[in-house]
Amino acid sequence: MKRRSFLKSTSAAVLAGPTLISASALGAGGATSANNRIGLGLIGCGGQGSGDLFGLMNSSEIQALAVCDPDKSHQDNAKAEVEKRYAKDKASGVYKGCQAYGDFRELCARKDIDAVIIGTPDHWHALAALEALRNGKDVYCEKPITHLFAEGQILYREVAKRKAIFQTGSQQRSNTRFRVAAEAVLNGLLGKIQHVEVGLPTGNGTKEEGKIAQEIPAGLDYNTWCGPSRLLPYHKDRLHWNWRWCLDFGGGQLMDWIGHHNDIAHWGLGLDQSGPIKVEAKGFLFPESGMYDNPINYEVLSHYAAGYTVSISNKHQMGAKWIGENGWIFVDRGKLEASNKEWITESTDRGPIKAYKSNDHRQNFIEGIRTRKECICPAETAHRSITPGHLGYVSQALGRALKWDPAKEEVIGDAEADALLKKVNYRGDWKLG
Repeated sequence: MKRRSFLKSTSAAVLAGPTLISASALGAGGATSANNRIGLGLIGCGGQGSGDLFGLMNSSEIQALAVCDPDKSHQDNAKAEVEKRYAKDKASGVYKGCQAYGDFRELCARKDIDAVIIGTPDHWHALAALEALRNGKDVYCEKPITHLFAEGQILYREVAKRKAIFQTGSQQRSNTRFRVAAEAVLNGLLGKIQHVEVGLPTGNGTKEEGKIAQEIPAGLDYNTWCGPSRLLPYHKDRLHWNWRWCLDFGGGQLMDWIGHHNDIAHWGLGLDQSGPIKVEAKGFLFPESGMYDNPINYEVLSHYAAGYTVSISNKHQMGAKWIGENGWIFVDRGKLEASNKEWITESTDRGPIKAYKSNDHRQNFIEGIRTRKECICPAETAHRSITPGHLGYVSQALGRALKWDPAKEEVIGDAEADALLKKVNYRGDWKLG
């Protein structure tokens, strides 16, 4: 069956380098720099990746040492900003400077780097994260944790195998209102949950066909930028930021936001290591023309063993809304509402279940590196949060609902669907390692 390009991209792997033991693995006092700072590298120097880097650099425990991007203008901008921040240390000779790379494997091989930020487009997340892990690094990876389902399985198992510290950039978990909402649901204040609405943005379209290649800008290694995905004709509107609407590189608004609001929905439902038992795609509407192939409208309807349903769709209000027999709670950025206001007052004792408390997502990662305590949004949690989206795309491609075993992570009674979900088909030399 012909599949959309999202499903043609495949599971992540890297040409694994030698396994190195990062100093961060030694816990407190183990960072490599003379002043006990954590050596940090950035892979993917666009807006989000650079924002993560500069945010972490606000901590005196961090020292940024290297950046990597196939776009030299991004490399140069990130390198210049890092060295500007450390100007005094560089002048005194304490800081040796920030090295820029075009190949993330070179960055990951450095023994003085303890942790790596992955801020690339989605199709590079797993490749870069696995390379970092296999070189003994801890990882801060942007959401969604991976572009494809099989990548997520490989990644969270690698994290567990290496006892690495992993933080996913689903930063809503480190916000008080989201924690309060999830904690209220976890403690059963709503009674038996009946239905959950997860509202995500509407997809994007363009009239640009992108069939004729534009001139590739000087300094951009476009072949590397595309990596394991298809080498499409270069068009500036397929790259920075807009790659999200091209299913070879991202997952549309569905996958761009599912790691935020469905992550919170799962948190409240206690599903950080589980998932649905049935998933069905409904009402997917794709652009009739243009080079963007993400769904404009969509709904992924999931059924869970406890008897409730979760609807993930652009037709709902942005955020997460749990509806139970005793009332409802709704949360979004800047808004927290409930049918009973007492449930969502921060000072209220919502019950014996206390949700993981973090007031700073990036600092939580630093604390994880130092103490070896699991972060608030580890790899498996992030993978489970986006699994309904992966299943939704397969359901849409095949035109049927899928029965799912969340324990085994297998499609039940549908070998074609399970194979499609887990298919690996990288371009070029990239392969599972």
